[in-house]
Amino acid sequence: MTATTAENHNGPEQPEQTAPPAGGGHPQRWLILGVICLAQLTVLLDNTVLNVAIPSLTRELDASTADIQWVISAYSLVQSGLLLTAGSSADRYGRKKMLAAGLVLFGVGSLVAGLAGSTGQLIAARAGMGIGGALLMTTTLAVVVQIFDDAERVKAIGLWATVNSLGFAVGPLLGGVMLDHFWWGAIFLINIPVAVVGLIAVIALVPESKNPRGDRPDLLGALLSTVGMTGIVYAIISGPDKGWTSGPTLTSAAIGLVVMAAFVLWELRIPYPMLDMHFFRNQKFTGAVAGAILVAFGMGGSLFLLTQHLQFVLGYGPLEAGLRTAPLALTVVALNLTGLGAKLLPKLGTPLTIAAGMTCLAAGLAAIALLGGDAYGGMLAGLIIMGAGIALAMPAMANAIMSAIPPEKAGVGAGVNGTLAEFGNGLGVAVLGAVLNARFAALVPVAAASLPAALAAADSAPEKARIADAFSSGLETSQLVGAVAVLVGGLLAAALLRRAERAESAVPASA
Repeated sequence: MTATTAENHNGPEQPEQTAPPAGGGHPQRWLILGVICLAQLTVLLDNTVLNVAIPSLTRELDASTADIQWVISAYSLVQSGLLLTAGSSADRYGRKKMLAAGLVLFGVGSLVAGLAGSTGQLIAARAGMGIGGALLMTTTLAVVVQIFDDAERVKAIGLWATVNSLGFAVGPLLGGVMLDHFWWGAIFLINIPVAVVGLIAVIALVPESKNPRGDRPDLLGALLSTVGMTGIVYAIISGPDKGWTSGPTLTSAAIGLVVMAAFVLWELRIPYPMLDMHFFRNQKFTGAVAGAILVAFGMGGSLFLLTQHLQFVLGYGPLEAGLRTAPLALTVVALNLTGLGAKLLPKLGTPLTIAAGMTCLAAGLAAIALLGGDAYGGMLAGLIIMGAGIALAMPAMANAIMSAIPPEKAGVGAGVNGTLAEFGNGLGVAVLGAVLNARFAALVPVAAASLPAALAAADSAPEKARIADAFSSGLETSQLVGAVAVLVGGLLAAALLRRAERAESAVPASA
């Protein structure tokens, strides 16, 4: 596709770029990609660093368990609720402007969080950081689509996806070092110089791009999507703690689903929708959507279970457990930096690449379930296989989603991609966690809400061993359920993509 620009008859302002120029993309595209990845890494590091700081926050701010949950959830709740709206705003008002605004909001929020004197102030600051995070997560991917042509886009998206894994791997290490030498607020203040450098680089290097047609803002659609996604995500976050059948969880889920249904109906009616529902008629888009949800489902659910296994069964501390999950992320980083997915995709095609990646992800989950029960060695093998699968499948699916959406809607496409990741991650935690709890309760009929509580209530060493074995069995069952879901879903996504490619190739012949 050749570049498309908006006409401007008023003089000095340069036309807005909506697609990469023919013949290689933007001349400074790799430098710009580095700037974008720096901005995104700021957001991702903040989440993983915060998990390590929870004990310090509990002591120094006298925070309750509910307070800590809200410190973590306020960010993800606001970010996930605003992803579609942020993407649409970037398309309409300019991706460079929204990227810069996201860095400013994230930096200011980090300053307030680092200097917070109470949990209330910290929760409010985290919510503000969530707004900045939503803008950053959508605009970074949208800009990548704009500045790279088709030949290099898969490799660029692979490197962009690598930053997610790098943030996961480096976060616990950075958090441990910071907390050994400074107070807890330093984990937020360290974001500020990174945000400032990123802002200067964005202003200097990143080209502005937006939808040249200037669609009217869909204010009601933005409101409905924000309320609906917030309700659904809140239900997913609160379900494990409050109970999936509790009043707050069911009420939040019901409100979220009803409002999202209203959002869909509204988007189908208006001539300038924020999210064009006709995208879902595209089998390529639908197949990539299904795959993206299941990758996040397998990765989010398995890591949720793995951290419990490492701490409760194998006896590692929180930081040690975090470090022992790092091989998954490091495998993704290593394979994406070598460009494995970008090299294989043209040879294998998108459907086969995704099928191979999802099969590896499922095999890794199964290996952890069957070989990682009592020792770390089997788990390590499973983590490396999972990492290889994610390195293959994730960039291919992100590219499939973004290539199925017109370039002028790249921000919305990035919002869809981010929303799917949030949804799949929460779904994985909910479903696999429920399988674990059901299996554990069936094997050990004790009135305890968690493994530590059950162990504390045990009267003897044999009873404690029986409870630990039951928890291990529950973990094994839930990981196998996740492996089957990922494998079946991955093959289904690949089949949909293959069918879409055949339909596309048949069009010129019949034309």
